[in-house]
Amino acid sequence: MAEATTKTIRLQVNGVVRTVQVEPRALLSDVLRDAVGAHGIHVGCEHGVCGACTVLLDGEPVRSCLMFAVQAEGRAITTVDALGTADRLDPIQEAFWDEHGFQCGFCTPGMLLTAKALLDHVPDPDEETIRDALSGNLCRCTGYQDIVESVQRAARLRAGER
Repeated sequence: MAEATTKTIRLQVNGVVRTVQVEPRALLSDVLRDAVGAHGIHVGCEHGVCGACTVLLDGEPVRSCLMFAVQAEGRAITTVDALGTADRLDPIQEAFWDEHGFQCGFCTPGMLLTAKALLDHVPDPDEETIRDALSGNLCRCTGYQDIVESVQRAARLRAGER
């Protein structure tokens, strides 16, 4: 069997440029978790259906389990690890906390980043727009109502309402 060839790529992850050696077939989700240490990315179905592995690529939500890391070279990647800290939550995280928009938390990173992308484009979305934006993120624990209310609260928090 031939030895696997690797490629050196540069990824901008959460504002930091990282140079990593990858196999051309390495998935972005695996490289972000294993080589970069972005452990907030959850890998669920590995088929792009559940949305748990969602990251923002140049501000747009993508399934990192469906993308090769080499395809992200030179692009800006945002993971859930960049949203906030335990001491200072992002308004979206705060809203999910306040409105009980998560239960087990497995889908939460993808939900948070999808909500961020939505609110970056549509600062005050209606319920239908929120549900449509989140339709690619599956949660097996909730009925989605608390998640929708979390995104609505996040929009209010971002607008300065407390």
